Amino acid sequence: MDAGVIIAGILTLAIYTFLYRDNPIYKAAESLLIGLSIGYALVIYWQTTLVDRLFTPLFSRGELNLMVPLILGLLMFSRFTRRFSWLSRIPIALMIGAGAGVAIPAMLYARTLKQISASVAPLIGKGGGFNFEALVVAVGLLSTLAYFYFSREHKGVVGTAAKVGTYFLMVFFGATFGYTVMSRMSTFIGRIDFLLTDFLRLLA
Repeated sequence: MDAGVIIAGILTLAIYTFLYRDNPIYKAAESLLIGLSIGYALVIYWQTTLVDRLFTPLFSRGELNLMVPLILGLLMFSRFTRRFSWLSRIPIALMIGAGAGVAIPAMLYARTLKQISASVAPLIGKGGGFNFEALVVAVGLLSTLAYFYFSREHKGVVGTAAKVGTYFLMVFFGATFGYTVMSRMSTFIGRIDFLLTDFLRLLA
């Protein structure tokens, strides 16, 4: 049996000891997982970001324009000194500004404009048939908005629409919770399959 499979199996069982209670074996496996994850991430960031995108182009190919991000990155470390800590505000401000400039249009399109366009689909399809899905989306959208409309008391038509909106919300939260549970169950089944097949070899 491969040594990697043995180590992975033992560490998997060590993690599952938490199902009994919190114990030193679980804490050791947890600390090992966190330490290895951080170490792996640091190595990946060093190689793929600093070496491949900064040091090699700057010192091997002479791309002097990369001196700007190098200096800005070094200014981040001025945070550790009281006298020059104000210098770290420059790269932080540029990073936040550039990040917001890139993220806001993308999020506006993905989470606002695309959602709006999906919620106003035509009720009559291209073939002339009735689009029942578009009707459900429209009813769900309007009734959910009515539920969150607090300027008027939920009575009459508004109250009925708000009540329908609660059903749509419960369906949404139930589906989201079910998806989360199923994703966790899929991970659990994968680990059990690994233990029974690769580690213990109880299954062919």
